[in-house]
Amino acid sequence: MTRPRSSIDPHKLAALITRHEEGVGVDGLLRVLGDGVARRTLQRRLAELVAQGRVLTRGEARALKYFPAPAGSALAVMEPLPSAAPAPYVTVSAEGAELRDLVRRPLHLRRPVGYDIGFVERYRANDTFYLPEPLRAQLHALGRSPVGEAAAGTFAGDILNRLLIDLSWASSRLEGNTYSRLDTERLIELGEIAEGKDALETQMILNHKAAIEYLVHGAGRIGVDRETLLSLHALLSDGLLHDPQAGGRVRSRAVEISGCVYRPLALPQQLDELFGIVTDIAADIEDPFEQAFFLMVHLPYLQPFEDVNKRVSRLAANIPLIRTNLCPLSFIDVPQLAYVDAMIAVYELNRIELLRDVFVQAYARSCQQYVAVKQQLVPPDTFRLRHRKALTDAVRAIVLGGRPASAAAAREATPAAVAADDRARFVELVLQEFRSLHEGNAVRFGLRPLEFADWLATHGGSINTSSSES
Repeated sequence: MTRPRSSIDPHKLAALITRHEEGVGVDGLLRVLGDGVARRTLQRRLAELVAQGRVLTRGEARALKYFPAPAGSALAVMEPLPSAAPAPYVTVSAEGAELRDLVRRPLHLRRPVGYDIGFVERYRANDTFYLPEPLRAQLHALGRSPVGEAAAGTFAGDILNRLLIDLSWASSRLEGNTYSRLDTERLIELGEIAEGKDALETQMILNHKAAIEYLVHGAGRIGVDRETLLSLHALLSDGLLHDPQAGGRVRSRAVEISGCVYRPLALPQQLDELFGIVTDIAADIEDPFEQAFFLMVHLPYLQPFEDVNKRVSRLAANIPLIRTNLCPLSFIDVPQLAYVDAMIAVYELNRIELLRDVFVQAYARSCQQYVAVKQQLVPPDTFRLRHRKALTDAVRAIVLGGRPASAAAAREATPAAVAADDRARFVELVLQEFRSLHEGNAVRFGLRPLEFADWLATHGGSINTSSSES
């Protein structure tokens, strides 16, 4: 006989959530409520509480958590925890202030909407501009780096250690991740997992690290194209999706956005076609800042993936900046509430002014963050830059050939294009790369995780500088 399911009193549910100041997920609530409660019933009751403004949410999908709302609050979107001080926000334009007020209305006062294909159809690359010319000129002046006409990705590579921490932390924080910047630094640099943190939060940070390294180390190969965007999604969603096969693929099922009256497109064939259209339009945009902002608007609006869409858009926005050696956008100090409001304005109203306010101020802050770093830059290794492709080919050949990282193997893997006078130094450079090679950065040599894992299991990552491999 089927056991009857218990009903859920919304008042008791709201009271239960108030006892979890650090937030609680659906699984945590089910553990407290017991087996008699159906997951779907609980999710419906939670959605009702969110719509009434009695409960707030942060995060997405499996990382979604519910928080008690402050007394009298009418907000029902992903917000920071309430505090005595006013929540931080960006300085907004008149249009931005109008949008902020519109998206702060209770859900029942906002008209449900679906995907409007006209929003992207009205955009004409290099004719339509979300960022006016004077603003683009200002951003170019702010973001100009000291490396000039160096190879793509040189500047981002020079500040990579700092960028990995800043961007991984800031972008994850916008999704409700509770890692501090110091926790993030320890995780990325030392591999130390912060005490008391959810495993999903740790995975989110590490996924950002892998995706950023993919962009920076592959700056000469990546572009605003389908392959790069799918790769970004695969890296950012690793271990975070219910269906592992959904990583790096356009979704085949419907999705919803919490705390919002926008319903994304559901037809898989049409979704895949529109993903191609959005990508092609973005690729045609010549100005790197306009291209970056277009991606921040239209990738989340389309929601091409089952989850992690905004994270993909934030890192994708850095592609044109990294490739042209402009200061990257780290999203440091971007208020979560302002960013969420701005995205909802895009979803529900197809208006970009509030997100533009966030984008411009976020970029100005990023540039300020790296001023001191710019002044301390070590001149780029021109030898390494000159032999970048040969270096990739050599490392890849040694790993796929199942050989140990030895001087002899490096000499044999040295491409013929490397001049005789450069070979000794090139061999040392190959060995140097192996000393810092690990599963998180092997992708920059075109190595799949399993390929590198097989090599590591056989050779243990040891470096042999002698002529013999024995």
